[in-house]
Amino acid sequence: MTTDQTDPLFAPARMGAIAMQNRVLMAPLTRNRAQGDGVPGDLAATYYRQRATAGVIIAEATQISPMGKGYLDTPGIHTEQQAHAWKKIVDGVHAEGGKIILQLWHVGRISHVSLLPDGRNPVSSTDRAAKSQTFTANGFEDCSKPDALTEEQIKATVADYAEAARLAKVAGFDGIEVHAANGYLIDQFLQDGVNDRTDGYGGSTENRMRFLKEVLDAVADHWPADRTGIRLSPLGQASDMSDSDPEAHFAEIYKMLNGYNLAYLHVVESFPGSNADPKGADLLKRLRKLYDGFYIANGGYDADSAAKAIADGHADAVSFGRAFIANPDLPRRFADGAALNEGDQDTFYGGGAEGYTDYPTLDDAEAA
Repeated sequence: MTTDQTDPLFAPARMGAIAMQNRVLMAPLTRNRAQGDGVPGDLAATYYRQRATAGVIIAEATQISPMGKGYLDTPGIHTEQQAHAWKKIVDGVHAEGGKIILQLWHVGRISHVSLLPDGRNPVSSTDRAAKSQTFTANGFEDCSKPDALTEEQIKATVADYAEAARLAKVAGFDGIEVHAANGYLIDQFLQDGVNDRTDGYGGSTENRMRFLKEVLDAVADHWPADRTGIRLSPLGQASDMSDSDPEAHFAEIYKMLNGYNLAYLHVVESFPGSNADPKGADLLKRLRKLYDGFYIANGGYDADSAAKAIADGHADAVSFGRAFIANPDLPRRFADGAALNEGDQDTFYGGGAEGYTDYPTLDDAEAA
């Protein structure tokens, strides 16, 4: 049963236009199980339906175009076939009483020529390669050297975001999340450790925010602000990212986002494998005070610390990643104070049902 300590997790909430039964959200999780054409399959429908008791599911990062792909067997949202496959998944979650949002993703330079159409180079704000690796048919390989996007190509990429947003509407999602975190394309424009442009998309914070603002304006043609969220990682230095003054820079981004009245801001507060500043908690608290809307915290939380973050006013909800991989019924486990299943890291990425749809629920354990 819930305790006074965990009660804040189970208070109903409204995130923009989206009503939630609890504040235990499922974070987007790359699982590398889509078909070669980026179409999610029946296993994905089972996987998401099993986790429908989350306050909201934020579905895995989904590429907006063939050039947005950066890993083997990730799903897309740039064809009608993909949208119709996603609709089966969405319908399954809705049938269980759940809500599901799609994360729109372009990896930028975190890719490899073998993953892209005609063996093309990845694209980015820069032509400098990331000191990082990505997952290909041959296993992990160094990221390929990117081409810096021209202004015409930037316009085309913004249009790709708009089309992906339209297809997400076709699929019946409850909303969309613009992925601007973790070293992917939008983040590659935002942070000056990567963005070395001298045109209107580089230099000042205002210029570096320009691509993000154009994307937000473009997806607004298909989704209202109260069903659109954004993900940021102010501390995240994954995939060779950095900024010369992250606090001042992200302070301006947070203030800019206030003007959009989005459904939420989703902040990656810690990231496995990153070299984020361990003193960043204070910075995150200072930044948090600048954002007026619904705030989702992510990274390193358990039931008690998540409830405390909500009770203290730091967060309005908390998203969980790896805990949801191994615990389809995570909200119930938190409510009952039950032990959590341990995830099998060997099956996190790629494969079939093992480590994907076969984790037991409490009901399964009781029936055994």
